Amino acid sequence: MFICDLTQDLNSGRQRYSKAKTLSFGWESFICLQLPPYFLLLQCDSKENFLFHRRSDVLMMTPWFAPIVWEGTYNSEILNEQFRRRNVTVGLTVFAIKKYTVFLNKFLETAETYFMVGHRVNYYIFTDRPEEVPKVPLKEGRNVVVLQVQNYPRWQEISMRRMELINSFSQQRFINEVSYLVCVDVDMRFNDQVGVEILSNLFGTLHPHFYAAERQSFTYERRPASQAYVPRDEGDFYYAGGFFGGTVMEVYKLTKKCHEAMMVDKAKGIEAIWQDESYLNKYFVYYKPTKILSPEYLWDDDLGRPEILKKIRFLALPKNHAAIRNK
Repeated sequence: MFICDLTQDLNSGRQRYSKAKTLSFGWESFICLQLPPYFLLLQCDSKENFLFHRRSDVLMMTPWFAPIVWEGTYNSEILNEQFRRRNVTVGLTVFAIKKYTVFLNKFLETAETYFMVGHRVNYYIFTDRPEEVPKVPLKEGRNVVVLQVQNYPRWQEISMRRMELINSFSQQRFINEVSYLVCVDVDMRFNDQVGVEILSNLFGTLHPHFYAAERQSFTYERRPASQAYVPRDEGDFYYAGGFFGGTVMEVYKLTKKCHEAMMVDKAKGIEAIWQDESYLNKYFVYYKPTKILSPEYLWDDDLGRPEILKKIRFLALPKNHAAIRNK
């Protein structure tokens, strides 16, 4: 576990930061910078002690000062009010290709219960079977937008094409319709509140298998010939390909860079070890996310329910991969 020793002295905090410049970037070797509470925490109104919004058992901030979002580290009322004043609309992209349309009903029903409650949402559903998109009752200000796309013989190819399609539609359509994009997997269900606390210029989610692992364990692409290659002495966290996002412009830049790298590899007959997730992780090594979501935001119950997770917000559905993929 990581314990943040919060001090009340600004000068002391600055001195500690200067001493922390040599820290290594594996999760196990992070030093939680000893800065005053108002550097790390969202201050609440004068009637509430702002020190309440802290966790002593998790890392709450990266060395580049990006917050890591856990239950108990933010005030949702303050955040909701700020985003309502900005009149924000959020786009949620999901791919339901081939038999993956079977997951749409549960996905949309639970999204209507838990995703961006009280805010405007466009559900962008990429599918080759538009007739199979269910009619789920929606709250005011929320819309389902079906975007018909072709399918591909291999599920790996479908996975890789997501970056290309999100990039293309970001430029053609999303930039004119929404303020932020949230890009997730469809074979999931929302299990608890996922709100504006996740929104930032560019955000990624800690992979549930690697959030407590050392860097040497990360499954980055290790072949130097690939555009997704990450050297063994680089990288901070390992991010999940199934939950990322940001402003439309930042997502456009991310997906453009990833798609271009994929095309270079494809021309050389290379497919990265974890397809689009590998390129996403390469991007985040050199273009740091401005916010990171804890594994609360993407979890699989096959991993159990560790005590560190106070809430499970987005949960993988049980499935038979062999029966779903390539069908």
